[in-house]
Amino acid sequence: MIHGPMIHPPLLRALAGAGHGAKILIADSNYPHETWANPRSTVVFLNLAPGLVNAMDVLEVLKKTIPLEAAAVMLPAEEDGHIDVPIHDEFRAALPDIEVTGIRRWDFYPEAGSNDVAVVIATGEARIYANLLLTIGVRHPDEHP
Repeated sequence: MIHGPMIHPPLLRALAGAGHGAKILIADSNYPHETWANPRSTVVFLNLAPGLVNAMDVLEVLKKTIPLEAAAVMLPAEEDGHIDVPIHDEFRAALPDIEVTGIRRWDFYPEAGSNDVAVVIATGEARIYANLLLTIGVRHPDEHP
């Protein structure tokens, strides 16, 4: 029996195979989960229904499961003009010790499909531009679970 915040076997397996520097994409329900994914990445579908499971729920469990060192959000494309994306503030608040950078939509897709993306998590997040690309950090020898 697993003891910890995450109990999803395929996601645990995918994370266990990813190491320092590998990336994880938490993707909203509009994201093209497989067509823009690295063919070697594991796609884990948690998108049960609109709003279930949401991106913040996934982020909160991931933070308790793996070390994180960097994060990037998908920004609206230039041609879309200014679009307010409140979930980006939530991501930043949930990652207070990590700089969260922004990548424009059409640059984000290839970045999220690059060879170092090990896991794509499809969520039921209904808010637009709720895509977060996380980089796995290092677990230090003196850290205990």
